[in-house]
Amino acid sequence: MKKAMKIYLVEDDPTILSLLKSHLEKDYQVAAVSNFRDIKNEILDFEPDLILMDITLPFFNGFYWTSEIRKQSTVPIIFISSSNDEMDAVMALNMGGDDYITKPFSLTILDAKIAAFLRRATQFATDSLSYKNYQLHFDSSLSNEVQKISLSPTEHKILSLLFSNQGAIVSKEELLKSLWDNDQFIDQNTLNVNMTRLRKKLLDIDFDYIHTVRGVGYILK
Repeated sequence: MKKAMKIYLVEDDPTILSLLKSHLEKDYQVAAVSNFRDIKNEILDFEPDLILMDITLPFFNGFYWTSEIRKQSTVPIIFISSSNDEMDAVMALNMGGDDYITKPFSLTILDAKIAAFLRRATQFATDSLSYKNYQLHFDSSLSNEVQKISLSPTEHKILSLLFSNQGAIVSKEELLKSLWDNDQFIDQNTLNVNMTRLRKKLLDIDFDYIHTVRGVGYILK
């Protein structure tokens, strides 16, 4: 595995943290949380390819931080917890986690899970959708020749549907169906608000190609 792949550790037990760091640094670039009040911003700054997340943490638990991270990133998150409670595992996955491992854990199994997630992430990252001089990447980012911005999972879904139907009207019903698993999208008014927010964000990269077809939906042109 390439050294460039980055893993971020959210763990407050110094013994486990030391074990994970010394083991993973053989193959990856590894960083660990330094400020448990500011985990989300530390992660966004580091831009990891994968996160290992404990549940019980100072100030806010791993469920909270995962839900916050999911607002802006689809980075794979593997929970590592001492709890073998089935409800904790269900909660971890419902909040946006991708896998759940209980302590004590096998480093061999952890290695295999990390490698599988990073392999899939690398495959997705090589794919993109294009419109004019813009590239919509499957790592939830949009770029042109000089800039790149990060997208939330919801923003990425909206743009993916528009990029995949260039020159055609995408109805509000189609968008709502695509976003049905996101609790924010419960009606068309909420969709309108989120579309307005997305358009404003896209202006940071000079992307102004989403047009409203009144009473119907949206079109990329």
